[in-house]
Amino acid sequence: MAQLRLFDLKNHETVHAMNPCTPSTPIEANGFLGTANPSHELVPNPKRPLRALFVITSMPVGGAETLLVNLIRKFRPSHIIPSVACLKDKGPLGQEIAQEFDVTEHWLKSKYDLRVLPRLAGHIRKGKFDALISVGAGDKMFWGRLAARLASLPVVCSALHSTGWPDGVGKMNRWLTPITDAFIAVAKPHGQFLIDFEKFPAKKVVVIPNGIDTTRFRPHQESKADVRLELGLAPETPIVGIVAALRPEKNHLLFVNAASKVIAKFPKAHFVIIGDGPERSNIESAIAALRLEKNVSLLGTRSDTPRLLAAMDVFALTSHNEASPVSILEALSCSVPVVSTRVGSVAESVHDQWNGFTVEPGDVEAVADRIKHLLWNKETAELMGNNGREHVQSHGSLDSMVQMYEHLIHSIFDRKTNRVQ
Repeated sequence: MAQLRLFDLKNHETVHAMNPCTPSTPIEANGFLGTANPSHELVPNPKRPLRALFVITSMPVGGAETLLVNLIRKFRPSHIIPSVACLKDKGPLGQEIAQEFDVTEHWLKSKYDLRVLPRLAGHIRKGKFDALISVGAGDKMFWGRLAARLASLPVVCSALHSTGWPDGVGKMNRWLTPITDAFIAVAKPHGQFLIDFEKFPAKKVVVIPNGIDTTRFRPHQESKADVRLELGLAPETPIVGIVAALRPEKNHLLFVNAASKVIAKFPKAHFVIIGDGPERSNIESAIAALRLEKNVSLLGTRSDTPRLLAAMDVFALTSHNEASPVSILEALSCSVPVVSTRVGSVAESVHDQWNGFTVEPGDVEAVADRIKHLLWNKETAELMGNNGREHVQSHGSLDSMVQMYEHLIHSIFDRKTNRVQ
């Protein structure tokens, strides 16, 4: 097995882990990831801030997009000056941060628009960028890195948030491996997957765990009453929710089918679906077919996700595949127990029977049974929720994630330009 590079925050250098796929346990701190002290200065005194361009398709309300917003908002201006280029439209989150950062859109006019390359390269030169980070696989990973090479950019990285390639661009993306300085994975098993299955060079794979703002995502008792009032529910109504873009791989149909089984036992339970996307009509049809209109609410894109999560009794994620879902960390940070399919690196966040339950992908009966167990055993659910917040505070620091990105970008730039701090 190839060795996986991890950042050692204590020594400020890249180290090798001999057993990178061993998940950390709730009580055992991992020596490399998740235990960083935010006071550590990975890039103490940079000569100047580096200008970094993040290339993404669009910015709907989704895990990777939310993560990007949190990341660029926390960069220290003395270290990184971020900008965002959306190949398509900005999307709701892009519109939101456009008041704070340079956010451009509509670089890719159509699927086979080859003119995107000179346009994006020209933008890179004009903006005098030092680094480009593509966010996700697909077209942005291909066009972003190719434009960076055309513009002779010193730092070229790809942040990957899922496993597998979603479209035919995957093969062409592999051709660009030699011009890529780093492939950023979001968890140790994800990084090992990129090495073992996607065949990226081990020396180029770096793990930077997802991190969230635990001061924003926190338990909030008032939200429980406010959200129920908004939805026209009684104060004691159990709420089970999912936060995920309405895409096929998120498998919302399993969520809806599990809801029908839970409602048979808890007829007053209410299920909320937060997010939007191409699967909306199929989900609406499934809700109608199961006659769940009174028990399931599609809330669409929302900007008050912390409030909605804090109001939930159980968070459920039913995806076919994931890397390290941000929504799970957000729910746990709000002290909400999680029921999730055992995909990607979920088991690094959801420790079975400690802060939630994990089940096999596609097992609707198991999802429903675990939700019913938590709704029936409120003391267990509360204990699991508290354990979840403790885990995120120890292992999912936003400050650590930001400092790791700052260190990665600066260290590559220094090495490629022979710059000495």
